[in-house]
Amino acid sequence: MDVLRKKPGKGYRPCVGIALFGPDGRVFLGKRASRGVVPKFSWQMPQGGIDDGEKALDAAHRELYEETSIRSVSFLGEVEGWLHYDLPKDLAVWRGRYRGQAQRWFAFRFDGSEKEINVTEPPDGHQMEFCRWKWEDLYTTPEVVVPFKRPVYEHVVTAFAPYAQPQQGDIAV
Repeated sequence: MDVLRKKPGKGYRPCVGIALFGPDGRVFLGKRASRGVVPKFSWQMPQGGIDDGEKALDAAHRELYEETSIRSVSFLGEVEGWLHYDLPKDLAVWRGRYRGQAQRWFAFRFDGSEKEINVTEPPDGHQMEFCRWKWEDLYTTPEVVVPFKRPVYEHVVTAFAPYAQPQQGDIAV
């Protein structure tokens, strides 16, 4: 299967993925709060479904806020097209309604204070997706996500590599 397609494949849930870059060029990762995830592969970037009639960019802002409480971002770029992954057959997610996800990926720069980030008490009564978070080198993200998402993350790493740099004027730590 080609990971990148011009439009969502039949049987794939339309979603967004968000690469949030900190001022030092590292990317936000959340540790999944759900049970049954192998700890080594329990990290991921924010992601979520696109509601009916919702624009993908609007969904990216909404999902980022619902999962992290973050609103202070600026748009950097996006992957042209949809990145696909199949769910393993042994996962009983969506009760057979979808075979996987088709994601539009967006890159944002975090412009706020880390005090804004709250993954354990999501806003507006949303369910907690992450139990912890950290800033991570973009290039290592495929190593810490569940194996079936790795091809998508490898594509994201290549597409968003130019943003994995400290902001101009910042000093790398």
